[in-house]
Parts: sequence; C-alpha cells; structure tokens
Amino acid sequence: MSGNLRDYNAPVALSSSSLPRSLERRLGPLDAAAIVIANVIGVGIFITPGYIAQSVPHPLWILGVWIAGGLLALAGAMAYAELAALRPRSGGEYVYLREAYGPLAAFLTGWTSFVAGFAGAIAAGALGVAQYLGRFIPAAGDPTPLVSLGLFGRHVLRLPLGWAFPLGPLSLVISRQTLVALTAIGALAFVHIRGLGPGRIVQNTLAALKVTALTVFVAVGLGLGHGNTGNFATSAAGAPSFALAMLLVMFSYSGWNAASYVAEEIRNPGRNVPLALGLGTGVVILLYLGLNLLYLYAMPVADITKLAASGQTTVANVAAERLLGPTVSTLLGGLAVVILLSSLSAMTLAGPRVYYAMARDGAFLPSAATVHPRFHTPWISMTAQAIWSGILVLIYSSVALAEYTGFAVLLFSGFAVSALFVLRWRHPNESRPFRAWGYPVAPAVFVVASLAITIFAIVGRPQQSLFGLLIILAGIPLYLWTRHRYAAPDSASREAPKA
Repeated sequence: MSGNLRDYNAPVALSSSSLPRSLERRLGPLDAAAIVIANVIGVGIFITPGYIAQSVPHPLWILGVWIAGGLLALAGAMAYAELAALRPRSGGEYVYLREAYGPLAAFLTGWTSFVAGFAGAIAAGALGVAQYLGRFIPAAGDPTPLVSLGLFGRHVLRLPLGWAFPLGPLSLVISRQTLVALTAIGALAFVHIRGLGPGRIVQNTLAALKVTALTVFVAVGLGLGHGNTGNFATSAAGAPSFALAMLLVMFSYSGWNAASYVAEEIRNPGRNVPLALGLGTGVVILLYLGLNLLYLYAMPVADITKLAASGQTTVANVAAERLLGPTVSTLLGGLAVVILLSSLSAMTLAGPRVYYAMARDGAFLPSAATVHPRFHTPWISMTAQAIWSGILVLIYSSVALAEYTGFAVLLFSGFAVSALFVLRWRHPNESRPFRAWGYPVAPAVFVVASLAITIFAIVGRPQQSLFGLLIILAGIPLYLWTRHRYAAPDSASREAPKA
C-alpha cells in the first residue's frame, strides 16, 4: 500500500499513551438486529408507497417490487455478514472498501457519511420529529423564526452544460421547530455517549415500540378493518416504470447494513453479526409487505396514486382512517415520532463508528478516534456528528445535502458487496466464520442491480446527482491533507481488537 497508511491486515486499535482505550464488545444479536430495524424503518414507508404505485400501477407489481427489493437487501445483508465476520471492526463499508479498493475509496464513503449521509439524514429526521410533534403540541412544530441571521446573499453555482444550482440565500434560523430538533439530536447523542448500556436500552425500547405498533396496526387493520379484497384485482392507468419503483424501494430498504458499523462491539461477531443482519432485514421485509397489503386492502391502486399526486398526506393516514377511523389516523402521528426517534438513535450510534475507524487509520482527525475513558464510546466522533447535524438543522435548505448524495448510499453499498469477490480472490484460504448465502449469484445480482439503479437515479436527476458528486469529490483534498498530516508510520505496533 502506498504512502504511510498501514496495511489493513495490520492491527487497528490505538496503543499510544494519548488514545489507550478501545471499544467494548457488549452488544448481542438482538441489540444489533434492533439497530438494523431502527435504521431502516422510517416514515418513508408511510409516504413512498404512493409514488411506487404511480410507477407500477397494479397490486401484484407493487407487491412484487417490494419482494424483489427485500430479496436484494437480504442478498446485500448476507454479503456484509461475511465481510463483517471476516473483518469484525467498526466502520462498515469503510472497512471493506479500504481492504478491497484502497484508502481513497474508503475515505470517500466515510467523508460522504459525515458531511451528508448520516448528518443530513439526522437533521431531516429531527425536523420531522418536531413537525409530527406539532400535531399534538402546535408550538413544537412552529417554524416561525425567533432569530434569523442571513449568512450569504443569493448566489448561483454555474456548471458546464448550462446547469446552475442556487446556493442562497442561506440563513441561520432559530425557531421553536429547530429548537425541538436540536433537543432530540442532543439528547440522543448524550445517551449514546454515556455508553452501550443506556444506549442499547433506549435503542431497543424504541425499536420494540416501533415493531410492536406497526405489527398491531397491520394485524388489526387486516383483521378488523373495513377494507375490500377486491382492491387486489384492480389497477390504475399508466405504463409501469420498474426501474423508478425499484429505486424508491431500495431507498426505503437502505440501512439494512447498520449492524456492520458496530461489528467491533458485538459479542462473537462471526456468529452474531450475520444473525443480526439476517434477522433485522427479515423483520423489515415482513413489516413492509404487511403494510403494503394493508394499504391495498384499504383502497384501490387508483386512490393511492391520487394521494401521491396531491402530495397532501401519507398513504398510511388515509388507510388508517378508512379501515379503523380518524382516531387511529391521528395516533399514527405519535407513532411517526417514535419511528423517527428510533431511526435517529440508530444513526447516532452507527455513524460515529465510521469516523472513529477513519481516525484510527490515520485518515481523519486523530481526536475522532478518542474513546471515552469511562463509557468506552467514540465520544468526540459522536459529538462532532451531533454538532454538524445541528448546524444542518439551523441552516436553511442545507438538509438537501442528504438528497443530493442519496444515490451514493446505494453506490457505495454496491461497491462494498463487490469487495466480497475481491477478498475471496485475494485471500481464498482465510478462515471465514460465515459465508454469504447464494454466493456468487446473490451478491453479483445485488452489485449489478445497485449499479443499474444508481445509473438510473443519476440519469433521472443529472443536476442533483452532479452536485452530489461534487460534494463527494470535495473530500479528496481533505484526504490528501490528512494522509500527509496524520498517517502513522508505526501502525504495525498497534493492537488488534479482540473478537
């Protein structure tokens, strides 16, 4: 490997006097599965079915793309399971891309995770918490500025081909809504910094509430709701667009790899990481299919597409009202708060492990690898993520960073799964506690499908995707600087994390 960066097979835990502590293996398979479930299931499952119905306006096609997306997610999860069991270290795809394709590719996925992937999603989710709370406590969702500070005037970034991106005006806005969002971010960061003990209690409780509430909603809606099975035989007008539908479905499934980020903190990772990824992904697939069956039972496809066209409400609210009455529809607002808090908690826990791994490799600011002496958490990485997420909450329109780089989530996971082939070729005789199901067909299908869907996303939104690509490539100068400034020549003396 070029430069001062260490061989990735070298030990990874810092042993210097300044950073002597390491993370602890305290998570079991159910803890890790809860992280997967919490990270995947957001309020998107209440919204995206309408747009998917517009793309594939027939009940069987709708259910088919959700099943296909679930199988793809499961194929990816099983590939990650082998990789995580082989390299049970913090960082997820950062680890696998570094080993297979080198430090630059790994750094870019970590950079994107920090600047937009996790932080942007946390900011958007926290604002969502405030908005849904506003249904019960109007002040919580009030976006009226209490303080507004203009940062820049209106500017336009002009690119070749006549593309232009408005960059302003940007303003720092403090409102009751943003204060609630900042409180949610700060509270969850505080809990998870305090250690895996309190962190997993909060995480598991929120995930259990989410799964239980959604399961009850599906069971009661199908069992007692006033629906119509004839809806499963009706379709809406329009030509199917399976590529667009799969794009939406795969974004709805994104997060199935969450347990891999904390592999270094899972007991017996060779057994429990695959179990967590498989169990978590399987539960999500069943819940998503159940919810879509419920939506179709509640209303015909034509009505679902009309909801998406109007953009005024979610499919879940209308389905709940038609099946069980307006009271249950109102209660879904409370469930949405739980769903969002659960997702925020999972991202608060998972994201910093990427920056921690980068810093430990000498590819990021060294302080990001600092482990709290009492709580054994990467507390500086967690604090940095919370601060940046808070800044994104306060800066008007900045949450769009997550939208611009959304295609990269699928792109990087596709490359990470392809690392499975590279590592099997490079290290054919290395002991593997778990081997991916369906190899080589299942992971190959995932890689091809991920690249195809990514290309479709880029073609469909070229300007936004190009701007997202610029955000990703902006990490290269930082990579070169950190590589020159912080790469440690004595990495061979470091201790490896114990499995």
